[in-house]
Amino acid sequence: MKDGFVKTAVITPDLKVADTRYNTACICEKIRECGAAGAKVMVFPELCITGYSCGDLFLQELLLERAKEGLLEIASCTKEIDAIVFVGLPICYKGKLYNAAAAVSHGEILGLVPKTHLPNYNEFYELRHFTQGMEETVCVEIGEEWISMGSRLLFACETMEELVIGVEICEDLWAPNPPGILHALSGATLLVNLSASDAAVGKSSYRRDLVRGQSARLLCGYLYAGAGSGESTQDVVYAGHSMIAENGVLLAEAEWGKPSVAYSEIDVKKLTEERRRNTTFGRYCHEAAYETIDFALQIEQTELTRRIDPTPFVPEGEKERKRRCEEILTIQATGLCRRLQHVNCRCAVVGLSGGLDSALALLVAVRAFDMLKWERAGVLAITMPGFGTTKRTHENALSMATRLGVSFLEVPIKDAVAVHFKDIGQDDQVHDITYENAQARERTQILMDIANQKGGMVIGTGDMSELALGWATYNGDHMSMYGVNASVPKTLVRHLVQYCADACQDTPLRAALSDILDTPVSPELLPPKDGEIAQKTEDTVGPYELHDFFLYAMLRFGFPPQKIYRLSCLAFAGKYDKNVIQQWLSNFYRRFFSQQFKRSCLPDGPKVGTIALSPRGDLRMPSDACARLWMDELAAIGG
Repeated sequence: MKDGFVKTAVITPDLKVADTRYNTACICEKIRECGAAGAKVMVFPELCITGYSCGDLFLQELLLERAKEGLLEIASCTKEIDAIVFVGLPICYKGKLYNAAAAVSHGEILGLVPKTHLPNYNEFYELRHFTQGMEETVCVEIGEEWISMGSRLLFACETMEELVIGVEICEDLWAPNPPGILHALSGATLLVNLSASDAAVGKSSYRRDLVRGQSARLLCGYLYAGAGSGESTQDVVYAGHSMIAENGVLLAEAEWGKPSVAYSEIDVKKLTEERRRNTTFGRYCHEAAYETIDFALQIEQTELTRRIDPTPFVPEGEKERKRRCEEILTIQATGLCRRLQHVNCRCAVVGLSGGLDSALALLVAVRAFDMLKWERAGVLAITMPGFGTTKRTHENALSMATRLGVSFLEVPIKDAVAVHFKDIGQDDQVHDITYENAQARERTQILMDIANQKGGMVIGTGDMSELALGWATYNGDHMSMYGVNASVPKTLVRHLVQYCADACQDTPLRAALSDILDTPVSPELLPPKDGEIAQKTEDTVGPYELHDFFLYAMLRFGFPPQKIYRLSCLAFAGKYDKNVIQQWLSNFYRRFFSQQFKRSCLPDGPKVGTIALSPRGDLRMPSDACARLWMDELAAIGG
């Protein structure tokens, strides 16, 4: 429960049709099993106490009475279990029968939710036995208690305000207007679905899409528990298709065709944050008359079994990664095309260092000119060797420009910077920040002036990770006329260049790109040691894969530092020590807050993903905001 994670379980128990005693015993056994595993929310299939396939046996009073007895026994089973459990049974009220879900917790029956949409087509004939659920809340006597029943009930956790549960039953999800929509708009962050959906060719894929889509559209967690093979009688087969999804992502799926349990953790705080930033979600919130029933769960550390992706900006799977890379490159190039056309410019000036970022910028510029059907000679790549330039990066820059067929110019900067040092009284043996930034600003001056000569535009090469850390020289590489990499994080830059290298038919160009990928990230502003790069960026600011993870968690979801630290330790377990993660996370926050002034005056650049740092788009942050709250929380880690 800590940090918003709620461990959930969807259960397909072994059942026998119409044998309530056997079914109740199986359900209780699974409740104890899941409780021992730490599950706080458990969902069983539709009508699981009796079985869904009872047909006209639902008209037998004995079955209905024994179902209520089974529910009381299940409620008693939960006395010592810290969880809320949802089970299905038929409930009679004023002479009408309802297909209902019962919520039980800590020995009590909390409430009953009747099914809203009753299928009566093909193999389904529920209207023969059941009545559509009522919107108003009524009271039903079970044992010696009167229990609330209605389709507009929500179950709210007193100990974690973000956990509010709404109920759907099978067909409710398939209907044009699922009740879960109103549940979510009225506050439910977690929807549970007790289902008895039979098996048919292609149906499991469609069912999976429904669950994922509902969780994405409603920014919620979705627990879907499907009836298993014990229901398979006469003409239909039930496969026990149970799933757990969160905001469009399938977290867990049960094994097909037999009794099973699937576990995963839903991050309800993340879902709440998603809704907080999504203004259209709140806009359509209804003033529906809901009754909220409270329950309580213990707040404790939940062991996470769900995978924490260490590279959230990079899609998993080679096929999807290639598709995404192609899409991003097209977005970048299309944005550049529009800017070039708008200012009537046929010359793109790129400072080419032989490193990753400038390689990507040049590839994007070439792609843009190809899309416009302009000669590649209009792209001018300029290399400006300085005090830290190595033979390796210089040769890779030359090879790239030559093989791509762009114009190329070399302008050494050592002499010009030496004169500048003399003018300002800078000792060229003192390798301080002035020594480094003077070179960066000299390069930017050259690019800007040559762009003026040629009637061109300077294309920015800096990436989003550098902007987040402020790892750019103000009015140096910080400045351009259009920054094509401005919303591409460093971890993704690498994959984009790799994608271009893999697709390249030119062997020397592919070799140059491959060597660029193997070159340490460096601004090359300090003199080399024995001909090798002496200044490695990640030694100073920290590993970019960590910073990209921090950036995504902070800006995409608004996670606090301690939660980011916890997730980082899980995502990078075995690669980075916890103390190392804490060190670089502190550095990330310090730099992110102190360097906002550089982001407040960024050049234009295309947004390619869900996060960007442009002050005109995604990040409206004051330049002088204080980082104290975040740094204090970080300091408390391990305390």
